[in-house]
Amino acid sequence: MKRILIVEDEIPISRVLSAYLEKHGFATYQAYTIEQASMLFDRESIDLVLLDVLLPDGTGWDFLQNIRTHSPCPIIMLTALGEVPDRLRGLQSGADDYMSKPFVAEEVVARIQAVLRRPTRLLNEIDARHFGKLRIHPQERQIFLHNEEVPLTPKDRALLLFLAKHPNQIFNREQLLGHVWGMDYFGSDRAVDLAIKRIRHVLKKWPKSEGEIRTIRGMGYEFHVETN
Repeated sequence: MKRILIVEDEIPISRVLSAYLEKHGFATYQAYTIEQASMLFDRESIDLVLLDVLLPDGTGWDFLQNIRTHSPCPIIMLTALGEVPDRLRGLQSGADDYMSKPFVAEEVVARIQAVLRRPTRLLNEIDARHFGKLRIHPQERQIFLHNEEVPLTPKDRALLLFLAKHPNQIFNREQLLGHVWGMDYFGSDRAVDLAIKRIRHVLKKWPKSEGEIRTIRGMGYEFHVETN
């Protein structure tokens, strides 16, 4: 179930959108200020944001720019500011779509569905990978959880990068040693188990609903993520 964050200070409009989206199978979260929106966005695994521009504690432009510094989450502007300059500003600032009020609920749903079918926006590099709040940049060899870089040893980082590159595939210890430690490694295969234990510890705040490293008894390890 896709999660939609509605950032709209007009309560009747927010409630209508929420009811209509839930009718079409979406889970919704409602925020009436930028502060509330930021809190919900950081706490929940939001799949798309419906964003008004004029809010009590700031503007949707500010929220949009802040999100775009660290997240590819799709954003649709939904506002009374419908002039061409406003539309251009929204799209040029990183919005995925722009709708003017008054709106037709069926069109809002159709726009959301269309945006969610698009490939995930990539930030900084072409093959960044996102697993909920876990964000992995293979080229830069950086891993972030809840927007904070995950502290890992070089070998543990290499192991996590390899597993994340092959989600939902099972690898035994010998295969992981060969891919990560190298074919000339002559140490114990317990090195894999210890590395997995350390990785799990630093990822303990990563919700299992978004993914996890699983032990497949008698077979090996798997970087498991749910697929739609």
